[in-house]
Formats: sequence, structure tokens, C-alpha cells
Amino acid sequence: MAVTMAEITKLRNLTSAGLMDCKKALAETNGDIEAAVEILRKKGQAVAAKREDRDAAEGCVLSKNEGNFAAIVALKCETDFVAKNAGFVSLTQKILDEAVAARIKNIDDLKAHTIDGRTVADLIVEESGKTGEKMELGAYEIVEAPSTTSYNHLGNKLATIVGFNLEGVDYQVGRDVAMQVASMNPVAVDRDSVPASVIESERNVAIEKTKEEQVKRAVEVALKKAGLNPAHFDSEAHIESNTAKGWITEEEAAKGREIIKTTAEAKAANLPEAMIQNIANGRVNKFFKESCLMEQEFVKDATLTIGQYLEKAQKGLVAVEFKRVNLNKD
Repeated sequence: MAVTMAEITKLRNLTSAGLMDCKKALAETNGDIEAAVEILRKKGQAVAAKREDRDAAEGCVLSKNEGNFAAIVALKCETDFVAKNAGFVSLTQKILDEAVAARIKNIDDLKAHTIDGRTVADLIVEESGKTGEKMELGAYEIVEAPSTTSYNHLGNKLATIVGFNLEGVDYQVGRDVAMQVASMNPVAVDRDSVPASVIESERNVAIEKTKEEQVKRAVEVALKKAGLNPAHFDSEAHIESNTAKGWITEEEAAKGREIIKTTAEAKAANLPEAMIQNIANGRVNKFFKESCLMEQEFVKDATLTIGQYLEKAQKGLVAVEFKRVNLNKD
């Protein structure tokens, strides 16, 4: 039977599929709208499966908070063109709104959650069928606390949520902290929340860096005492280059290499352990101040840490948890 424009328009309104896709689906089903909708859904599933090996590196990230609950949803796709599409952004917002309203705890429950008779997973597959791109629920994060806040950065690629220990947190105060998380990318709320493995790694790096600096300083002193410019001997490549340019002689190059070898070995074997540990501790403390939200310098007022800013805003107020999702590289 002939397919009418009215039927095509109705099917397009129901599915948002392309004109020709709707026409073909109706032709296959002899004008049966429900059957045509099912065909288009299956087409969406076929597109999603076909593009399973494609990289969904773009997308839309949105956050929202209500009372003691906040969530971030990241819906991913292949191109920025689709990521900015109104329908794609609208679907992300719809999923987020449902997640917050239902207080959904994890990404698997969110995928299985039903909206208007269809699961979130099915809705994403259908949207994939409309655009022809691979799509996936890339991230779902939540925070539960007496007070919560959220922040969506311009462009919908970065969003944050923060929880606080007290109720009634001023909107601007919460937003300031959420923006701090977005801009400064802390690794934890406070130093007690930093994973032990991270602290151990930072301490090991600090110790090795301190040892290298002590050895390097001793070598520079020895080279200067021998009448050699340390800048000419800071690497084997530079020694060879400086010799070729005539800036140092072959004899000076050989002498410098010997000084570097013997001095470095002697210094490395006699490094003062207490001093190394003290310097390393200082570096780890610097890491905490730069990487822990409550100890970070407040970006809007360098005279305050975030902890001091919160205490000034409301006595006893502290951040207890945050989540940050960014589709771009930090």
C-alpha cells in the first residue's frame, strides 16, 4: 500500500528518525505505525552493534542536585556535532532528571531504569539509531550528604557535584566549591581521604627526587672546584655536543665524566637519611595542599583555603565528598 505523508510525519514525531527511514519502515509494515516503530528501534540496535568498535570520545556531561542527593550523567557519542545536538542534550537531561528523582545509586540500575515504558539502555540505543553514531552511558556518579551542590561547565564536557556535612548551605558558597573542584581537580576531600597507595607513591617520588637533587648539587660543586662549567656537563649528549663545538676539550670531557661518576657514587652512598626524609615530608605536605580540596588555595581568594572559606561562611561547615567528570583532558 502507498505510504502517506501524514503517516510518515506521525512516525517521525514518535521516533525522530529520518524521513526516508520512516517511509521505508512504513512500507515494510504496510502502514502499521507500531510495527514501524519497532523496526526503527531494531535499526537503532543494529547501528549500535555495528559501531561497537568505534570510540565514543565525545558527549554531554550534566549534573544536578536536589536536597541531599546529587548526580552526574555522561552520555557519550562519537562526534562533537552530535554531542551538541539538542535531542542528544535533551536525552542526557532526561536521564539525569530521572536519576535524581529516583535516587538511583549506580550505573547498572540507571541503565535498567524505565522512562515512559522503555529502559534507559533502550533509549540510548534508539538515539544511536537516529544519529548513526555509537552511544553509551559513559559515567554515572552520585553524592549523598546533608547538603549537595552541582556545577555544569560551559560546553557540557565537565561537571562536578559536592556534598557538605551541614544542611542549609548557601547556594553561592556551594557553587564556589563546586567550581573549585572543576578548575583545580583535587584528588580527595582531605588528606585523610587520600588513598594510602597514592601517598606512598608520592612519598617515593619525593624521596627519589630529593636524592637526585643532592647528588646533582654535589656533582656541580665538584665540577666547579675542578674549573669546569657544570652547564657543559649536565648530560652525556651535551658533553658530546660541547666537545664537537670546541667549547670543551677531549681532556676536559674525560675529566668531567670521571668527576661526575666518582662524585655521584660517593654522594649516593652517603646521603643523610634524616635530611632526605624531612625534605620528602615537606614535598608530600605540598602535595596535600595542592591536591586536597579542603587544603587547596581558594581560586577566588588566595588568602583563604577552601576549609577556611567554608568555616567563614558557616561555622563547622566542611566538604565531605565530591565527584568530577570531564570528557576533555585535564
